[in-house]
Amino acid sequence: MRLDLNKLDHLIAVAEEGSLTRAATRLHLSQQAPSTSIRVLEREVRIPLLERGSAGVTVLPAGAALIEDARVLNGVARAALHRARQIGRGETQGLRIGYTPAVTGDELVTLLAPVTEAHPDIAPEIHQRYPSELTDALLAGDLDFGLCRAMTPTHGLTRTTLGHHRLHIAVASDHPLAARTTVTLPELAHESFLVWGAPGRSDYTDLLIDHCRNAGFEPETERTARQGTPPITAVIGTRNIAFVTTPPGPAAGGKAHVLTLRPPIHPPLHALYLPHITCPSRTTFLTHVRI
Repeated sequence: MRLDLNKLDHLIAVAEEGSLTRAATRLHLSQQAPSTSIRVLEREVRIPLLERGSAGVTVLPAGAALIEDARVLNGVARAALHRARQIGRGETQGLRIGYTPAVTGDELVTLLAPVTEAHPDIAPEIHQRYPSELTDALLAGDLDFGLCRAMTPTHGLTRTTLGHHRLHIAVASDHPLAARTTVTLPELAHESFLVWGAPGRSDYTDLLIDHCRNAGFEPETERTARQGTPPITAVIGTRNIAFVTTPPGPAAGGKAHVLTLRPPIHPPLHALYLPHITCPSRTTFLTHVRI
């Protein structure tokens, strides 16, 4: 039996919306269409996938398993279609890159420079994405790979470590610590750390908190309101501090200052991607780039 990608799309939409009606609206179909499609799919796989009730639908374990793999299958299909169209149109090799706010634009440019210099036929297309958005875009086949720190790959994705960057501490230029050049973690036990993801919901935030715990204290954290901006700018106008990978010294036009953190801590830089798609430009990047 061959799985129909359209039926799988309908199953995913119903599961995500929790309602046949809302799924139909999202898919621009009649209300009956996704219901019929999924019933046909259930007959084909010979097991129930959803439990229908007055309050909506519940995904059964078999349905959840099929949906996990269906997202990967759909992503591979979309990526294959994108590559075929690109080749058919005679376009330059694309390289669709996503990166989370934990990775700076400067780091991304530094990583790409040797690749694009050696392979001018590769045309990078850059998109900043929050971790959950990055995962969704990778699974959908809309990105060739994503750069992140410490993100656990979801089902269907592979993670490669490209290297490590050294952590430093950023403060506003008028913060008392701005007069310092170096600092140790235990000295920061009474400071409030700005983070980009909530503890327990961000692998990178949890990694940073673990470093503090290893230094002997439970850090106070606050999620920055400046989402999507360069990490170094988060501390400007605040009394908070932040972990950054920006080099030590004045930063952000003199509005922030970066202190050397001792002893050194080096968080990983990871690449996430769908392994079962053909992408020569991604292979070139992963082969040549190491920090």
